[in-house]
Amino acid sequence: MKTLTRFLFTVIVLSLVTASCSKTDDGSINTEGDWSVFAWNDLGMHCLNPSYDKLVILPPYNNVMVQVVKRGSPPEVITTGITVEYKLTGNTSSYNKRSYGGFWDNAIKLFGATLAHDIGLKGKGLSGAMTAAGNYFIAEGIPVVPVNDNNTWNPYQVAEITVKDGAGKILVETRATVPTSDEINCAKCHGSSAFDDILSEHDSEHGTTLSAAASKPVLCASCHPSPALGINTGPEKYLSQVLHGSHSTRGASCYDCHPGATTKCNRSLAHTSDDGNCTNCHGDMATVAATITEGRIPWATEPECASCHDGVTGVSTGSALYRNSQGHGSIYCSACHGSPHAMYPSRESSDNYQSKQYQGFTSTIKTIGSCGVCHESSRGENDPGEFAEVHGGSNPEKEIGCGACHTSISSATASWPHAYTWKDTN
Repeated sequence: MKTLTRFLFTVIVLSLVTASCSKTDDGSINTEGDWSVFAWNDLGMHCLNPSYDKLVILPPYNNVMVQVVKRGSPPEVITTGITVEYKLTGNTSSYNKRSYGGFWDNAIKLFGATLAHDIGLKGKGLSGAMTAAGNYFIAEGIPVVPVNDNNTWNPYQVAEITVKDGAGKILVETRATVPTSDEINCAKCHGSSAFDDILSEHDSEHGTTLSAAASKPVLCASCHPSPALGINTGPEKYLSQVLHGSHSTRGASCYDCHPGATTKCNRSLAHTSDDGNCTNCHGDMATVAATITEGRIPWATEPECASCHDGVTGVSTGSALYRNSQGHGSIYCSACHGSPHAMYPSRESSDNYQSKQYQGFTSTIKTIGSCGVCHESSRGENDPGEFAEVHGGSNPEKEIGCGACHTSISSATASWPHAYTWKDTN
C-alpha cells in the first residue's frame, strides 16, 4: 500500500510539473519540461530623454538578464551548448519614432560613438542573441523606446526570450518586461521649453555657456558623474546629488522626474502605494543628496532588502545590490522575486508572466517558490508530510526530514528557501 501511495503521489507531482510547463488558456508560451528560464530587467525601470538636441540625462538603454536551468536532482544553471535570443514584441525600431532619432544623430558628440540606427551603445538592437556572462545571459544597452510600432505610448515593453540547443531546437521560452519611459516632467516647473530654460538657468547661476548653440547637445554627465552611465568621476558633484539636492526645496516629488504620474514605475503591490513609496527605502530627496555628500555612491549603494526583512534567514546580501545578488542554488534573487520595483506581485500583468507560467497561478501571484520549477523531484511541495515519510523525519520542519539533502536548515518556514543549501553529494 505504501508503494502504491508513493507511486500515485509521484504521478500527481509529475502531472503538476508538466501542467506548469505547457501552454495555458491565458496565452502562456509552451515550454519543455526539462528546462526553465528566468528573465528580468536589472533596474525595474530605465529612463531616457524625450529628445537629444539640448540637454541629455540618459540615452535609450535597457538591460535584460536571463538564467537558464536544466531541471534535475539537483538542478543545474546552464550557459554552454545553448543560445538565448530576445525580441521586443511590437517594437522593431526606435530611430524613426518621435524625437528619439536625435540620439543616433548626435551619438558622436554625446558619447563618441558611431552607431547604426536602432543599435545601442553596447552593440545590441531590438532583437538578437544574448551574451553569456558568468552564470547568466545578458542583452545590455537595448535601445528600446516607449512607443510601439503602431505609435502608441507604452512604457512597459515586453521581450520574448527563446532558449535553443546547438541544433536550433527550442528548449524553453518566456516573456519579460523591458520597461522604459521618457516621462521626465521638467515642464512642471520649467515650462514648455523646459530644456532651454534649464540650460539658461544653469548659465545664470553657475556662469556656464550651455545655452550657446555651439555647445548643444549637452551631456549632463560630462561634468556631473553618473554611475548609471558608467561615468564615475568628473569635475563636479554627482548628477544624482545635485538634482536631488536642488529640487528638495522646490516642491518636487519623486514622480515628477522618476517616471511618473502616468508610468508609476514602482509597481510592486507589496512595496508601493500611489506615490510609489520611494521614500520608505530611499529617503526624501534631501536625504538622497545628503547621503551622497557623506560618501554613498549613487546607483552602486542602495537600500538593502534585509533592512526590512530582517527576520528572514539568508536575505542579507551584504554589499551586493538586490539586482546583482544571488541566493538559492546561485539563482539571482530577481529570477524568483521579480525585477527591482516590480517584485511579485506587480500591478503590470507582464511582470507576473513567469510566476503564472511556471506555477499555474491565475489570480494569486506569488514569488516563484515551487520546487518543481527547477527540481526534478519536488517531493513535499504539495504534501509536506511526504518529506517525513520518505526521509524518516516526523515533521518536514525538523532537520532529520530535510538534512538528507540540505545543510543550513532553518525550522522557520518563513525563511524557506533561502536557508536551504545543497550538500555536496557528488
